[in-house]
Formats: sequence, C-alpha cells, structure tokens
Amino acid sequence: MKPPDAEVARKVKQWLAYGDEDLRLAQHGLSLSIAPPYRLIAYHAQQCAEKHLKAYLVFQAIDFPYTHNLSRLLELCAAKASWVEQLQDAEELSPYAITAVSGRRRRGLRR
Repeated sequence: MKPPDAEVARKVKQWLAYGDEDLRLAQHGLSLSIAPPYRLIAYHAQQCAEKHLKAYLVFQAIDFPYTHNLSRLLELCAAKASWVEQLQDAEELSPYAITAVSGRRRRGLRR
C-alpha cells in the first residue's frame, strides 16, 4: 500500500484530533459524580465516532457527503474495510447528533 501524501496525512490527523477531543469530553462527562449529562455525553461519543470514520474515509480517498449519519459512513467504509460489521452498534449514536444540535437551535444558539 502506498503511503499517503502529506496533505492527506494532515487531514487524517486533523479529523482524528477532533474526534479525540470529543472522546475526552464524553469521558469527562461520565466521570461527573452528580447528574452526568448523558445526552451530551452521547452527542460527543457520536461526534467521536463520526470524525474517526471520516478520517478513515479521507485516508482511503473515499468521498463522503456532509452527514452525521453513522450508518451511511459505515456503508462507505465497508468498500475497503472488513471491520465495519463489528461497529454496527455505533449506529445507535446517530440520533444524538441531531438531538443535541436541534436542542441548541431551539434555544436560539447556533453553531
């Protein structure tokens, strides 16, 4: 397998770094002793999964649409990955991307 060029490697590292930030926030939320914000924890878990899948797609030079749908991203990964079936449970996180964002918009907050 040919090594990725510098630009592809930079983009992959950036997607992974963003995903790792979401993972750290989700882990921190779980460590709270009083009333952990489970909806937000699930949101950041979904964001972590989404960004790591997108990093893989960038690495494999597979175009992907603007989406938070983990099922769709896993379908795209399946073209080159044998591990996709093991991650099917991650699809349950997809609704949390939409609920967290729509909740912000209802309160007048924008991304």
